[in-house]
Amino acid sequence: MKVIITGATGLVGEGVLQVCLKNPEITEVLTVSRKSSGHRHPKLKELIIKDFSEIKNDNAELMGYDACFFCAGVSSVGETEESFTRKTYNFVVSFAEIMCQINSAMTFIYVSGNRTDSTEKGKVMWARVKGRTENALLRLPFKAVYNFRPGFMRPVKGQKNVRFIYRIFDVLSPVWYFLFPGWICKMEEVGLAMIHCAKTGYKTPVLEVEDIKKAAR
Repeated sequence: MKVIITGATGLVGEGVLQVCLKNPEITEVLTVSRKSSGHRHPKLKELIIKDFSEIKNDNAELMGYDACFFCAGVSSVGETEESFTRKTYNFVVSFAEIMCQINSAMTFIYVSGNRTDSTEKGKVMWARVKGRTENALLRLPFKAVYNFRPGFMRPVKGQKNVRFIYRIFDVLSPVWYFLFPGWICKMEEVGLAMIHCAKTGYKTPVLEVEDIKKAAR
């Protein structure tokens, strides 16, 4: 398979990128980002763009891919609902709409968040916005759309883009696995689950932590 990955300079995107580069099912990876991921590999190509809204100008480079793994995202800390909507819903959905126009035969996978609110009516702002984003993506006429809702993700060995707090959580991960098994998974499992969904599909379009673990096996 040939896949597109966004967010390769962030925690999730870099982890998924490393999993894809090592996986024999993946023959080519195209990263789409505002700067280079810093990784070099025979399978890897990079498309550097300053404005994601201009992605339609690169149609030729985006054709022929089997799946898009959308791993880019921002924290809701310090954001108003208006600004978070702009940086999440508007950003993700507009990108997906363009990708669908270029190649509706691909599978689109979006990394959402644990406890995302599909009703769009809950009290938690970020959960409402991500729920609205998930719902909008599911309405697009791709071959398939999957929304991943991981909790804490243990980084892949050798990752560069890992925040200090994640390194602390990683050290304590055996405790979290014991106390909160439905809240923690490995980044490798996220990447493998994406590959599985793109290749053979999954029983539900929304994958919680336990679903991600099952799809990764």
